[in-house]
Amino acid sequence: MTENNGLSPGWALSTIGKICDTTSGGTPSRKVPSFYGGDIPWLKSGELNDSLIYEIEEFITEDGLQNSSAKIFPQGTLVIALYGATVGRLGILGIDAATNQAICALFPPEELDKKFLFWFLRKQRDELLKARIGGAQPNISQTILRAVEIPIPPRPEQERIVAKIEELFTQLEAGVTELQQAKAQLQRYRQAVLKSAVEGELTREWRKARGKGGSEIRPDESAEKLLARILSERRAKWEEGQETGDGRRKKKYKEPAPPDTDGLPELPEGWVWATMPQIGELNRGKSKHRPRNAPHLYGGPYPFVQTGDVRHANGILREYSQTYSEDGLAQSRLWPEGTLCITIAANIADTAILGFDACFPDSVVGFLADPKHCNIRYLEYFLRTAKTDLERYAPATAQKNINLKILSEVAIPLPSLEEQNVFFAKVERRLSVADEIEKELDQALARAERLRQSILKRAFEGRLV
Repeated sequence: MTENNGLSPGWALSTIGKICDTTSGGTPSRKVPSFYGGDIPWLKSGELNDSLIYEIEEFITEDGLQNSSAKIFPQGTLVIALYGATVGRLGILGIDAATNQAICALFPPEELDKKFLFWFLRKQRDELLKARIGGAQPNISQTILRAVEIPIPPRPEQERIVAKIEELFTQLEAGVTELQQAKAQLQRYRQAVLKSAVEGELTREWRKARGKGGSEIRPDESAEKLLARILSERRAKWEEGQETGDGRRKKKYKEPAPPDTDGLPELPEGWVWATMPQIGELNRGKSKHRPRNAPHLYGGPYPFVQTGDVRHANGILREYSQTYSEDGLAQSRLWPEGTLCITIAANIADTAILGFDACFPDSVVGFLADPKHCNIRYLEYFLRTAKTDLERYAPATAQKNINLKILSEVAIPLPSLEEQNVFFAKVERRLSVADEIEKELDQALARAERLRQSILKRAFEGRLV
């Protein structure tokens, strides 16, 4: 160890490799089923969560242990994930267990408190992640880990530091838990607002007042009349496009199918059940070219929206991560601003409305409606409430998806256009307040994380106790 070196009096500087033994585990061959299903707990890196580890998902047999580089580590062993989704995460074994090769076990000497080392590595996580090597699956490797310098105070001071960290973190975690509970309550509030709205409860008083009416209030078009007008206008437009000059028609008109209303609840007065194809145009996005990642399709002026963009849009798509070239546009379709986007693959039934003209692939469905027929925000809010039901239609496969037919059959509770607009205003007002509160909660959570780092920084500078 190096004495002082600018450290607090009595502290010394060393490296993880000089003071700790380190080793990793292994994975028995998956080709030999008898290596699995035994009674030896086998910990994987994805199970590390910066805490004591008691529950382990998978078990191996004695043969699996003997025929691999897996080894049993004793209860109390400090472990860290070297690679994988949880790289840098820590754990302390609450039971004897074997581990896979993505986990490194550290064995500090008696002079180094194990929890002191745990909290030091927790503090160093960001620095460790910066030092990662590799490509598709970056790792921190035992070499990187062993080279990390660690300031070491006398053992009694280590114990006092650990006690103080845990005291402060316990208080901090209590506050964080309250903030997270508040966020969960906000999400439930949003869902309650939307449920109340699409069931007509949110506009119940408006309907009552509207029903009393007066000569100064223009009678509104009922949803039933609205739907009939939409269908009539659509047919007339189609027939106009089918005229051939000799009085014949190119094709026979196909009326959009109404929804199956068996088992559906009773709607508020003046509402009607409808489907999206009855209200407007419902079609998949286009991306015809193969391979889809051909470089010449990208890098142009046309926004290309993908499922991830829809997921993170929070209602209105204002940003995009990719663009199409002229070649890309030629094999796709440019949807206009105001199109409702619905994902049908990867993340199912996420919705957002285009804030700009854009293309998107066939993993996204577009819905277009005339603003004189439908407030598109009403439909987007309704689909948020239907998301869970739509997800149930997805097959239990690695790539979950639904299709255009499923979306075409979704029964939509349709109020009058005037009530849709009232609905939107009421929902928007409530959700905007919820968004502002959530922003404040996120800021508080970010402050809590900064405070964690500040506590750990002071601890290992010798300024906490």
